[in-house]
Amino acid sequence: MIHPVRLSALSAMPAALALAAACAEPPRTWEPDDADPNAYQVEVVATGLNHPWGLAFLPDGRMLVTERNGDVRLIDADGSLRPEPVAGGPGDVFAGGQGGLLDIILAPDFETSGTVFISYSAGTSAANHPALYRARFDGDALTGGETVFRAAPDRSTEHHYGGRMMFKPDGALILALGDGFAYRERAQHRDDLLGAIVRLAPDGSPAMGNPFRDEGGAAAFIYSYGHRNVQGLAFDPDTGRLWSHEHGPRGGDELNLIEPGVNYGWPVVSRGTDYTGARISPFETLPDFPEPAHVWTPSIAPSGLALHKGDLYVTALAGRALHRLELDSEGRVARETRLLADRGDRLRHVLSGPDGALWVLTDAPDGAVLRVIAAP
Repeated sequence: MIHPVRLSALSAMPAALALAAACAEPPRTWEPDDADPNAYQVEVVATGLNHPWGLAFLPDGRMLVTERNGDVRLIDADGSLRPEPVAGGPGDVFAGGQGGLLDIILAPDFETSGTVFISYSAGTSAANHPALYRARFDGDALTGGETVFRAAPDRSTEHHYGGRMMFKPDGALILALGDGFAYRERAQHRDDLLGAIVRLAPDGSPAMGNPFRDEGGAAAFIYSYGHRNVQGLAFDPDTGRLWSHEHGPRGGDELNLIEPGVNYGWPVVSRGTDYTGARISPFETLPDFPEPAHVWTPSIAPSGLALHKGDLYVTALAGRALHRLELDSEGRVARETRLLADRGDRLRHVLSGPDGALWVLTDAPDGAVLRVIAAP
């Protein structure tokens, strides 16, 4: 049911007028093409990871990988997985359902500071929330760690944590959060952080210039809201566009162009249906909300997002493929192609590596790190 109080507030969205033309028209729909498997090569770099979720490339060629069960693992430059988890890390990880250790990224000044950020779910099955952990990686262990941000309120569900992170060029950390599954109407509120994308200073405080910073409280952290479960973020330095994608329910996965202060509509508008088969909302669109740049129905369960050589790449859990979205000059999706579909893997994350290749994590109890390059 749509929360009637929130409908009266939907017109308070001046920032929506700033959205680019990419989101001003209905998203195009088509069946994606399947890429010829002979057009690219896949190298299995490492295996034996327990549901790997996030990956960070270290300057010396090694990699840090988070496992959803609560461990951080170190992969040497030759692909060897260290047998023991990295020491350190948050001590209050709730590894249940979709929760656990989530994303990992390096601070922009990592080469001098050694600072690493990890998103995770904290608490218990009865009371848990997304959180942000900051520590120093000394080459072997995480040291001096502290949790610098906790997303209120606690929830009693084990789903929809969001968790994906990135740094913008201004030094602010963007962290995507989910609606907690059973609390979807809260995504329309700014007095808590369910269903929001937040923008943080490195110490976990609200970043300067946030659109609702003057409101104080939870609103001070919010960059955008009205989201369901954002698990993909990518920034295009050439255009200044910030992209995200989020899970729909049964259908209605969305790719969105993110602007500060904008309400993206969940659950007031949705192209998906509930898992019971009921309509989420009678509205697929409303004038006060931006159109998604792209929609997947049925759901592919998008789980990672990377900008690579001008195109967007999306990993899919339910869709079990890597989706390449070619963009036109105005930022609209012009073509969609599926890669890796022949492997049948649930794919958790994709990154554009420092070596010019695409790097992909598979979601499995024996998860792998894959390196994808064009065939010679």
